[in-house]
Amino acid sequence: MGFQVNFWGVRGTIPCPLVSHMQFGGNTSCVEVQVAGSRIIFDAGTGLRLLGKRFQTDGVEQATLLLSHTHLDHISGFPFFGPAFQPGFTFKVMAGHLNNGRQGGTDIRSVLARQMERPLFPVPLQTMGCSISFTDFRPGDSFVIDNGIGVRTAPLNHPDGATGYVVEHNGISVAYVTDTEHLPQQLDENILALVEGADLLIYDTTYTDSEYAAARVGWGHSTWQEGVKLAKAAKVGRLVLFHHEPDHDDQIMTAIEAEARAACPGAFAAREGATVVLAE
Repeated sequence: MGFQVNFWGVRGTIPCPLVSHMQFGGNTSCVEVQVAGSRIIFDAGTGLRLLGKRFQTDGVEQATLLLSHTHLDHISGFPFFGPAFQPGFTFKVMAGHLNNGRQGGTDIRSVLARQMERPLFPVPLQTMGCSISFTDFRPGDSFVIDNGIGVRTAPLNHPDGATGYVVEHNGISVAYVTDTEHLPQQLDENILALVEGADLLIYDTTYTDSEYAAARVGWGHSTWQEGVKLAKAAKVGRLVLFHHEPDHDDQIMTAIEAEARAACPGAFAAREGATVVLAE
């Protein structure tokens, strides 16, 4: 049935439509998983618009969106997802960070709807003509979506909360763990348990250790060096550096990727348009 991962947005914080960033990409977080005939989307950053156009070209009729959280760089592509405006498309939207007791009962539908209300946006959520559903769960929950595809989750260490995911099918798994800050001098046991043995780990490597220590403690992000430690401890197949810092241009990213690969063979930095095939 196949299992592949496609990268549509790999940048963190804000889009970077710059010539100096085009080798790795300027769109914000959006990763597509094709498995068992289903389409699963991690996050709705600006890369979601391009994925939507591909869905329309390919005649895709349904998808499940798993949101890590609702900071703007992870949802700003949502109002521009073309298939959501088409009758006949089925769209499931799921999030865990809003249902953990810290957000005053706010639900995912309300947050996405407010983003599309005036004066922020002129086209309201109600105009989406697809069959759309919204589900809030608690981080740590596990569930099954289309065609027996399993999903496991865990809470992440990020301002306002965030959720990490593992999607698995037929013994193959991909972990998506972005917007999380590592713990000092130790690995996060929640994440370690979640990603252990994953074939592919997509991890928040926004900073280098030196950048983090200098001025980024408490900002809710991690480093590529911590990603390497986690990947080795969890015995994952391959580490993917993700959520690239806006000031890291192609030259900087190339150097970071080389260092990470030397420390963790098989590691690579995510690039827009890249595909990883885990099973044919």
